[in-house]
Amino acid sequence: MRIAVVTGASSGIGREFVSQIPAFYRHLDEIWITARRAERLEEVKKDVEERTGIYVRVFAGDLEKDLVYKQILNRLENQNPDVRMLVNAAGFGKIGEAKAIAEHDFSAQLRMIDVNCRALTKMTLLILPYMKTGSRILNVSSGASFCPQPGFCVYAATKAYVTSFSRGLSEEVKKNGIVVTAVCPGPVDTEFFEVSGTNNSKAKAAAMVTAKEVVRTALLDARRKKPVSVHGTLMKGARIAGKLMPEDAIFYALDKWMR
Repeated sequence: MRIAVVTGASSGIGREFVSQIPAFYRHLDEIWITARRAERLEEVKKDVEERTGIYVRVFAGDLEKDLVYKQILNRLENQNPDVRMLVNAAGFGKIGEAKAIAEHDFSAQLRMIDVNCRALTKMTLLILPYMKTGSRILNVSSGASFCPQPGFCVYAATKAYVTSFSRGLSEEVKKNGIVVTAVCPGPVDTEFFEVSGTNNSKAKAAAMVTAKEVVRTALLDARRKKPVSVHGTLMKGARIAGKLMPEDAIFYALDKWMR
């Protein structure tokens, strides 16, 4: 049985992956989806099944807790599927300077580490034994991973972990014919900013793209076996700048961007 697994599937980039994967893998038997919001997952299930005929299996649960992993592992052990694709799209961000946050409630900053880093790693290690030659892992990182970001420092650091983990894992598993791609978008028009907060900068608005565009680019890049997927000229330029520019110049540019 051939399956794809998508975390963070109830909205945004994760939901868009569920929508587009059937065209990428035309012989899937099932898509397994997980997120906290069960009602949203049922909406995704109904939409995809009606359009594609592929069965969608729902695992509603919190990736910060053990239960959903146990449920998925139990199903893996019972069915021993061939996992053709894993998409780790679950994650969130919170804008704010660390000192100001520390004086109030910093639990959300610690949760970012748990969800963006720990949960992604745990799901990857859980699924990896069920992947074979030609399987793909897409980890949704961010353009924020290209350099440190004052005012968004914990989020950027968690995404730097995602990109680094993905690049290292890519080298480890390529001998097994498995492709790993870090997906690094800039601002995407999703619910992300409802959670993170926003500065409503004109620069961010100018760089905004749709989840549909990002996911299409990511799937094509995974097909081409690219280790990093960056959508759009602006973010490709940001990646190069992150490698070449002095940090002081980057911080100055980011301050202008954030304003």
